[in-house]
Amino acid sequence: MSEHIDDNSNEDKIIIKKSTYNNLLKGMVAAMIIATFFGGYTIGTMDNNSNSSVTAEELEEIISEMEIKTTQSSQVPTQQPTPRGTQLYKISIDDDPVKGDPNAPVTIIEFSDFQCPFCSRFYSQTLPLLEENYIDTGKIKLVFKDLPLDNLHPNARTTHIAAECANEQGKFWEYHDILFEKQSQWQNLSPSNLDTTITNFAAGLGMQSTAFQACMKSQEIADEVNDDTLDAASYGATGTPTFFIGNEEDGFIKLVGAQPFSAFQRVIDEQLG
Repeated sequence: MSEHIDDNSNEDKIIIKKSTYNNLLKGMVAAMIIATFFGGYTIGTMDNNSNSSVTAEELEEIISEMEIKTTQSSQVPTQQPTPRGTQLYKISIDDDPVKGDPNAPVTIIEFSDFQCPFCSRFYSQTLPLLEENYIDTGKIKLVFKDLPLDNLHPNARTTHIAAECANEQGKFWEYHDILFEKQSQWQNLSPSNLDTTITNFAAGLGMQSTAFQACMKSQEIADEVNDDTLDAASYGATGTPTFFIGNEEDGFIKLVGAQPFSAFQRVIDEQLG
């Protein structure tokens, strides 16, 4: 008896185990993330010359941020790039905290989130080199703007309000440093414990506690944080950290993510001529 072979039999089918399928999905996500890094479309950037390992927490944040950006991309107004791809922005600088010589020829505007791990990486790895080579020498000044990502970082907005209150007492940068250095201590606290902790930070810097606590309830201070967030959206800055480098007369170039010092150096040196 001759054997009959069904054209639709399992011989023509490829069976993929569930574990293999999951690994394929992970690989696709990893490929998307790599493409995203090089496209400047995420909240962190890796470099061979830096400590660029990505933790599970950071990976989860990258994926969450990608989902948020996909939703927001059709909602956020952005400026169109110039024909040669160099996009210049006109950025408003009001009474935001400034580090460095106010008359420095080049300005870096940083939109940051105190709970963001990539912002913390910029603070610990890149900012010290910028201070040594450019800020302390009077070549650039750094302007800090608030961009708490509420969907990702539920404790961020409270710390941004606290930093604005520290600014009211002339202690912004000291408080800024403590928030990043002790990020792991406060980022997962309950609201009541967070309030106690940030007040203790202020007291440790010699701030007047009663004035600090009253400031925390100020609608004016809350509005300052909101205004920076709205500004960020108008410039197409939806992730942190996002930087704009240039000056108010000529415009600013956008730099996205926890870029290495060399990336800032390249743009700054071009601006300095």
